[in-house]
This record gives sequence, structure tokens and C-alpha cells, in this order.
Amino acid sequence: MNFETVMQELEALSKERTKKIYISNGAQEPLFGVATGAMKPIAKKIKINQTLAEELYATGNYDAMYFAGIIADPKAMTESDYDRWMDAAYFYMLSDYVVAVTLSESDTAQEVADKWIASGEELRMSAGWSCYCWLLGNRKDHEFSESKISEMLDLVKKTIHDSPERTKSSMNNFLYTVGISFVPLHEKAVETAKAVGIVEVKRDNKKSSFLNAYENIQKEIDKGRLGFKRKYVRC
Repeated sequence: MNFETVMQELEALSKERTKKIYISNGAQEPLFGVATGAMKPIAKKIKINQTLAEELYATGNYDAMYFAGIIADPKAMTESDYDRWMDAAYFYMLSDYVVAVTLSESDTAQEVADKWIASGEELRMSAGWSCYCWLLGNRKDHEFSESKISEMLDLVKKTIHDSPERTKSSMNNFLYTVGISFVPLHEKAVETAKAVGIVEVKRDNKKSSFLNAYENIQKEIDKGRLGFKRKYVRC
């Protein structure tokens, strides 16, 4: 399948209602409004194709960019490729669910995510924290430095309430993910989440969201999900 065919197939799957939902979350034209599940049959035909992924990502069309993440080859992408993708990720559904997800399957994931977290830029920071969520929820505990994750918990505790809005959300998710999926620091994550308390995330033209990682960790523990790992990160 070539670029034109994929764009035609994506457009054929567009739904006005889905498009409105994406726009309400920050997506901008051009976009079709394709449910992510509806992309699976096309992805199965293509499997992995980095060249095509680059063509699709470069369109600036949200659905094409999302699909690019599904068929990208994370290990073929360099740090500068990820930075370039991040530059074009203009809202959180791209930064956290396309770029961070793709990065999490690469060999340089932690290194790149660390730089993004330290960048001071809202969406880069958000993608960096999100990448760790995808990593911790999928890879084995021994692949991480316990002292490093512990320091990251301290950083969340110290800075979450003063961080940019979208970054707050990803940091809160990091607390939750460590609490559930990284058993060595489960107790510290629970204590940190308790100390952090409720996190208010303000959103443009919408009511604020109030996040509570502590409560959400407890709910998952009650369901017996401590130590949960995802089999796959990308759909």
C-alpha cells in the first residue's frame, strides 16, 4: 500500500462525531476523524514501514500522524527523528499517544525521555513522563534503575503542582504507574501520591480535571492488579 492509498482508506473511515471529539481535545484541521480501532485492518496489511510512516507523519493530518505511529519502526528512528516528530506534535494526543508510545519501543527511550522531562517545554515534558508510563507498564522491573525512578518520584512530589497543565497530568499518571507496575517502589509511590494529594489540571474552555493518583492506585490494588504489565504498547 502506498501513501495515496492509505490516505484514501483513512478518509473513507472518517466519522464526523469522532472528528468533533478529537477537535474538542485539541486536534486541528486537517483531520478525518478515524477511530483508532478502525485503523487496525490497514495496519495489518502494512505491518512496519518507516518510509511510509514518515510520509504520513509529515502531512500534519492528525489521523495520518496517529497511523504513522502504528506502522513506524521505533528502532530505526534516531534521537533527532524523535525530536523532529515531537516538534510537530502540537497537542497531547500526539505527544503522549503517538510520539511517546513509539519512543517507548526504542532502545534510547529512557535517554530521550530524560532530556524531554528536563526541557521545560510542556508537551516535551508530558511526552517524557508518558514515555516512562508506557515503559514501566510494559518492561520488566529489572530494566530500570530503582534509584533513578525513586528520584523521579521525588521530583514529581516537589514540582507537580507548579508544572504546566498537560505535564501535571502525565506526572500524575507516572505516580499511578509506578504504584501499580513497578513493584520495588510500590510503597514509595503510594506515599508520594498521598503527599501530592489532588492535582488540578486546568483546561481551555472546559472545567478543570481533578486527579487523584492515590485513590486510583488503591482501586487497582483492590482488583489485585499490583505488578500489572501490558503485553504490547502499540495497538
